[in-house]
Amino acid sequence: MIAYHNDPAIKAKYLGRVRAHQKADEIMQAYGYWKNGKGCAVGCTLHSDSHERYPIELGIPEELAYLEDHFFEILPAGAAKKWPARFLSAIKPGADLSRVYDLWSAWNLIDPVDGVIVYVTDDFPDVQKIVREIGKACLAGERRNAARAAGAAGAAWAAWAAWAARAAGAAGAAYYKKASDKLIELLKESA
Repeated sequence: MIAYHNDPAIKAKYLGRVRAHQKADEIMQAYGYWKNGKGCAVGCTLHSDSHERYPIELGIPEELAYLEDHFFEILPAGAAKKWPARFLSAIKPGADLSRVYDLWSAWNLIDPVDGVIVYVTDDFPDVQKIVREIGKACLAGERRNAARAAGAAGAAWAAWAAWAARAAGAAGAAYYKKASDKLIELLKESA
């Protein structure tokens, strides 16, 4: 899969679309995907609710559409309205985005400053092990195999517990700023 199917005109079409929605104040959080000419990040990009259309229309992996959508809904309102254009702008036509989700996930799990691992105390060595294993597997491009091996329940609990801990209050807002900035950085670095 190649971003924008290696066609700058495709990027221009969708980026122009979201910028027009932004200018018209039609990009809305907690509104739904697409209705009455307004919607969320995905809705205003595709004019539908179909994340699975990202690979087909944009050459962008579906998992990145879900990540874009997640950040859109959680960022402060001003940043959220700019988010769809920021997301699309960061991607170069022809870029290989196949590793972006894995690299972002590894950062999210095992980064020594901002990763989930920081929030899992020594009281839970098994959870620390799961988080480290999955983070390392993401770095190696083996995320799906590692998640199955670690056990979906343990991995989900670890991710949820850490997310809940840092999502509280100002710390949560700071995390989402860093996490969305990290995604943009990885998108820009993709060649």
